[in-house]
Amino acid sequence: MRYLTAGESHGPQLTAIIEGFPAGLTIDFPALNAELAERQKGYGRGGRMKIETDTVECVAGVRQTVTLGSPICLVIENKDYVNWQKMMHPMEVTGEKKPQTTPRPGHADLVGALKYNHEDDVRNVLERASARETAIHVAMGALAQQLLQQLDITVTSRVCRVGAYEGDEQNQEIRRYIDQLREAGDTVGGEVEVIVNGLPAGLGSYVHYDRKLDGILAQAVMSVNACKAVGFGLATELGKISGSAAHDQIFYESGAFTRQTNRTGGIEGGMSNGMPIIVRATLKPIPTLMQPLQTVDLLTKTATASFRERSDVSVVEAFAIIVKNVVAQTIAQQLCSQLRSDTLGQLQTDVKNLRMQMKG
Repeated sequence: MRYLTAGESHGPQLTAIIEGFPAGLTIDFPALNAELAERQKGYGRGGRMKIETDTVECVAGVRQTVTLGSPICLVIENKDYVNWQKMMHPMEVTGEKKPQTTPRPGHADLVGALKYNHEDDVRNVLERASARETAIHVAMGALAQQLLQQLDITVTSRVCRVGAYEGDEQNQEIRRYIDQLREAGDTVGGEVEVIVNGLPAGLGSYVHYDRKLDGILAQAVMSVNACKAVGFGLATELGKISGSAAHDQIFYESGAFTRQTNRTGGIEGGMSNGMPIIVRATLKPIPTLMQPLQTVDLLTKTATASFRERSDVSVVEAFAIIVKNVVAQTIAQQLCSQLRSDTLGQLQTDVKNLRMQMKG
């Protein structure tokens, strides 16, 4: 299974092509749109969430809600495009470009402009580098979740921390903190946790670096905008304790190997071990600040303030939804690459056989 996306933040639409998705899954499209709605929630979101009401349209690979085994094409319309059409139209030159030359610290603006020779307008970079692209990943992940549910595998997520505060954005103290940051023109990051339940042991491999499940998941999660750290199980805490306290002892009960703890987060030697997969991800504060940081104008090379654009204060709750769906995408992809997956029935049979095999 392969994923490919296209689209700019203020362009006409976001598009995804999924190749290698099994035939025979009946898609619940309201559930896909419900997941997209979850991504738009959270205390501290900005004005764009009042404009966009994301819904996904399927234009290929599905007939009467059932996947065909051919490439699936998903589309999400950018409703804000109507306000940006003069600047962002792919074909027609209908208005001034209004070039932006003051890159934001922490964003792709500067390096991307230098790499692709866009020094005269960093909008050519920021439109694709924007976290708006995560909407189409949520759509793909929501589809992957529906496939995983047919295999008795579930993926959930939660917010663990916002800034220095433990808890999520329902916490009144955290909300007051976000309000203070909004007044100061600042932003905040946080930490989220994703849990995969029901995944059979044996997914991934120890034989090559690029087949290790934790490495594959880490790369996928790190690709999410503003993610700066990924860990599994106790993660960095494992570096602070002894081996006897770090590892999960093995038992044999009721005809299967079991563990009573899950400090390694369900992965040993690059393979799932049958325990829940626990992924933790850290989000840095987003770099678009209403109280901008210092930068340098790309054309004049003089010191100036970085540009301001409509932005969020906190996106930690949305980050939890995004990471959940990226993990779901990746788990589904790895199952389809390791097992027979032309049809849903084949995949269900092979997952069942893998579960039996890994009992020992």
